[in-house]
Amino acid sequence: MSQDELTPKKIVEKLDRHIIGQQEAKRAVAIALRNRWRRQNVAKELAEEISPKNIIMIGPTGVGKTEIARRLAKLDSSPFLKIEASKFTEVGYVGRDVESMLRDLVELSVNLVKTEEQENVKAKAAELAEERLLDLLLPSKSGDRKTEGMDGGGGTGEAGELQLLDQDSTRGKLRRLLKEGRLDERFVEMEVSDSRIGPMVEIFTSSGVEDMGLNIKEAFSNIFPPKKKNRRVKVPEAREILVQEEAQRLVDMDKVTRTAIERVEQSGIIFLDEIDKIVGSDSPHGPDVSREGVQRDLLPIVEGSNVNTRYGMVKTDHILFIAAGAFSASKPSDLIPELQGRFPIRVEMDPLGKEEFIRILTEPNNALIKQYIEMMATEGMRITFTDDAVAEIAEVAATVNERTENIGARRLYTIMETLLDDISFDAPDLKEKEVVIDADYVKEKLTDIVEDEDLSRYIL
Repeated sequence: MSQDELTPKKIVEKLDRHIIGQQEAKRAVAIALRNRWRRQNVAKELAEEISPKNIIMIGPTGVGKTEIARRLAKLDSSPFLKIEASKFTEVGYVGRDVESMLRDLVELSVNLVKTEEQENVKAKAAELAEERLLDLLLPSKSGDRKTEGMDGGGGTGEAGELQLLDQDSTRGKLRRLLKEGRLDERFVEMEVSDSRIGPMVEIFTSSGVEDMGLNIKEAFSNIFPPKKKNRRVKVPEAREILVQEEAQRLVDMDKVTRTAIERVEQSGIIFLDEIDKIVGSDSPHGPDVSREGVQRDLLPIVEGSNVNTRYGMVKTDHILFIAAGAFSASKPSDLIPELQGRFPIRVEMDPLGKEEFIRILTEPNNALIKQYIEMMATEGMRITFTDDAVAEIAEVAATVNERTENIGARRLYTIMETLLDDISFDAPDLKEKEVVIDADYVKEKLTDIVEDEDLSRYIL
């Protein structure tokens, strides 16, 4: 779907196919995504002044924060990076610097655009690969044929012409057999590049290798030129290798880099999870320097600055930042004031209960029950879940979340695995290939574990 068609209502409709509830959060991200399209369609001078409205999602784990951001990025093929804020430490401390997330995002974007470009040239690459494959199947190449067909006086002799015609005819026959798949069992010898480029070297700097002005991979590729090795492979595998090689040759990497950086700058999304973990606690031992330092390091990135990457400078002014955290021991107002101001939209996620769990199990395109039914179908088994079984599973999940740690919808994964443990293990050997799972079956498998609170802490 093009950006023109991605209206806020349609964005929410598409998110509804995968995520249950959380309408307020869906509305917020739908408006943020649409605002990008609006910004790109206003006058250029004004567009530069319009900054994205970054979002903080507040809620416990397992309520859909990450899934909303991930599905949002897929709608318009935006470069998307999820990263835990707790991975970062202040510059000068051991850990990753905050600028590394931009470098990771650019790398992802380059790979994304490169894949798209390779798809665009796939047809041309397949044609060139076919010619190279025919050269491997026919020992003599066109240049050799010409030489062999030359007579002593410098002209083309009659025998040479006949030989050329004969080889062209053979090439035509081979081409036909290749397209019909009748050469698939034949082996060919070919040269392939060895991906290893020398010894593994790690360089530790506070701000990344890019600031050293070096591309280590390229430097080593010059010192240790890529080695070629002979491989004997079947024709289908040889075709795949040759298609990939030709596609890489046809792709203009300068264009890929420009497009990737532009896509990051105009439509990149960074999801900062666990942002509450970098909020300084009221510790009696004094301020937590590293946590507040991370916030101060994050500030220029979120505000808008230039970050150096191996592909060039990247502006962060229009990247959308979506932060998320449980904020159980702190609150968003505990963030430093400057950072608070860069996250103007705050959304509180709704807790999940029995009714939401029932919908999560059955409604989405990738519903958990659908997944298990399809997986067991690969063993020739037909599993049916009754409505009262689904209600019982949801009830158990809600109860365990109340009694122990509330991990939201992730509790359903644990319960479903425990419930279907015997069936999953015995499925290949069972003679009875039809199983109906009802409320009694669920109670039989789970009631003892749920009632024993100590046991449920370990198992569920």
